[in-house]
Amino acid sequence: MANLKEVRSRIESVNSTKQITSAMKMVSAAKLRKAQNAITNMRPYAVKLSEITQHISASLGQSTESVYTQQRAPEKVLIVAIASNRGLSGPFNANVGKAAMATIRQNYESQYKAGKVEIYTIGKKVFDFLKARKIAVAHRNDALLDDLSFDNAAPVAKLFLKDFANKKYDRIDIIYNQFKNAAVQVLTIEQLLPVAPPAPSPTVAKKHDKVDFIYEPSKEEILHELIPRAVTIQFYKALLDSAASEHGARMTAMHKATDNADELIKSLKLSYNKARQAAITNEILEIVSGAEALR
Repeated sequence: MANLKEVRSRIESVNSTKQITSAMKMVSAAKLRKAQNAITNMRPYAVKLSEITQHISASLGQSTESVYTQQRAPEKVLIVAIASNRGLSGPFNANVGKAAMATIRQNYESQYKAGKVEIYTIGKKVFDFLKARKIAVAHRNDALLDDLSFDNAAPVAKLFLKDFANKKYDRIDIIYNQFKNAAVQVLTIEQLLPVAPPAPSPTVAKKHDKVDFIYEPSKEEILHELIPRAVTIQFYKALLDSAASEHGARMTAMHKATDNADELIKSLKLSYNKARQAAITNEILEIVSGAEALR
């Protein structure tokens, strides 16, 4: 009977865990809807702003250059790793930490050995992941994810722009999970600064050549104003992508955990019924054996 009590206790424990994972799944689904709306509404603006910036930059050619477009040898590098403050989201956080380590190993190994690579973590879990593997983190910002808004993200992007302009860093890369849908998150590594030159596209060029734009003020002034804004929007979009991806990853993980709990409960109930049947059979045999002995 001790075995029956043990199995019954495990069934109750798994049932309790199932209720928790099911509740977390519903909470993540509700949060995902809000986060998905935020990134869906942001993307068209970010894409159009990038198009305008590239068009003006292409029309100016090499006649002007912003401090944020200067292509320098990447001697001093900052890697911004964006993850989450909470766990129970599958490999969501670990993937960002692994990507940061792989980026250093593949692209900046010599700079890292010289102490010229710094890591800026956004999210407690990626900080803990890197710390556990003895990877030094120069800066961390966990509070940004607790109250994610453009007003809170803009000062961080402004700091990156300032550090790049002052040549504290020659390159700034961001690593995050790009939201595709509730079940799919695409690990993404982007160059935030310097701003990459526009890719040559004859189709886009022909389309813009047909339109005669009137610029007020000059193209140069507009470009100098748009580039910092475009970088800020790119950074904020990465944060929104990561937030939506987090809720999608957690919802998927909790859905799988709930399904696994159901399977485990079925297996435990089968084991419980088999043990109970065996116990009853043994008791019947004992009674029959006792009756035969009394004869």
